[in-house]
Amino acid sequence: MGDTRKRAVVAGASGFIGQRLVRELRDQGYQVACIGRSGPDARWDDDDAVLSLVDGADLMVNLAGKIVNCRYTDANRAEILRSRVGTTRKLHEAVAASERPPRLWLNASTATIYRYALDRPMTETTGEIGSGFSVDIARDWEREFFAGDLPQTRRVALRMAIVLGDGPATAILERLARAGLGGPQFDGRWFPHRRYRGIGAHPSGDRRAPSHRSRGRQRFSWIHIDDVIGAIAFIVAHPEIAGPVNLAAPHASDNRTLMATLRRAVGAPIGLPAFRWMLEPAMWLLRTEPELVLKSRWVQPELLLAAGYTFAWPDLAPAIDDVVPRRRRRQR
Repeated sequence: MGDTRKRAVVAGASGFIGQRLVRELRDQGYQVACIGRSGPDARWDDDDAVLSLVDGADLMVNLAGKIVNCRYTDANRAEILRSRVGTTRKLHEAVAASERPPRLWLNASTATIYRYALDRPMTETTGEIGSGFSVDIARDWEREFFAGDLPQTRRVALRMAIVLGDGPATAILERLARAGLGGPQFDGRWFPHRRYRGIGAHPSGDRRAPSHRSRGRQRFSWIHIDDVIGAIAFIVAHPEIAGPVNLAAPHASDNRTLMATLRRAVGAPIGLPAFRWMLEPAMWLLRTEPELVLKSRWVQPELLLAAGYTFAWPDLAPAIDDVVPRRRRRQR
């Protein structure tokens, strides 16, 4: 007898979200195949192999894309865009060519698609799209994903907030707290640069680096890795859910509270306030961008809550208390 298990295809499974998802899907009884630069089951440059995996799959999840935990040099900017839009286009072509296309396609996106928000949370129905480099990446990514007519395939764009877990964003925040820079982080003026300028066919923004007087109260939307996996399983089980979906905990925090919570979790006795002129060289040394802690992301998971999803980690402090010790154990 042939294998009667459900089939799932995961693209970009090498990251910490992808690795966890593959384990969970296999535990749920799926036969899982992975697409990546080096496979293992199909490489991006092998169109026939990609099509053979996509055709007949029950579920496809695309998490492919260059990590954004880097400096936004011209080369990195171009690769961040190409690695998202190009891989999504290749999967789109495979779905369109399939005799038995996947019933559900989940594609990664980002909650950074919304504007800088201090006044109100951004939901799927009332959120306002922002401008600049990160927003253009997300907009082009979703435009490619939702392009054309794929009548047999339900499509959901996962607009993920910053994911707390054994990943790069948590590592950077933890390092800042341990280094004594675990106080509130203040935006302000800095030398002009063009790293955050728009990109793609229709670049947005005014080409200047943004600056806001948020006084450390910039909002911090986040989601625990457990709820990323839980929300994916929930979406699979609820065929009425389609389109963009915010993956963010219902209780957003702010920068001051985030850093105070991290200080307590790592046992840092002090946390110096960090102004933009301090953050810029520190983030240069860490080879990442100040946008991680300076952009005010305020995102509400309206659709998930309305559909009845219950978050395992709705509040920041318990989530941090779970993630930080878990990371320590893995590093030993």
